[in-house]
Amino acid sequence: MKRTLAVNVCLFAALFSGQVAAQSYPAKPVRMIVPYVAGGAADIFGRSLAQKLSESMKQSFVVENKPGANGGIGSDFVAKSAADGYTLLATASGPITVNPVL
Repeated sequence: MKRTLAVNVCLFAALFSGQVAAQSYPAKPVRMIVPYVAGGAADIFGRSLAQKLSESMKQSFVVENKPGANGGIGSDFVAKSAADGYTLLATASGPITVNPVL
């Protein structure tokens, strides 16, 4: 009985599952978080990187500044966001190497 049920479930899954096509990345706008104030070196670097990525990938990359706590607020925001690749962090090494030790 269990074997028949398992075979039926497998056949049902095989019959009704269509081919899954991978979406091209990015399929929607990407958020790039800069954990420093606007106008600084990290912000200028993040905006120029976002512009180059937008041109090459034909999708918009939106830069958002989330300053505070030596980059910890923006880094924490990215760490707690959905792990789908649509929220990126543009930062120096401090918030991800030094801050956790402190």
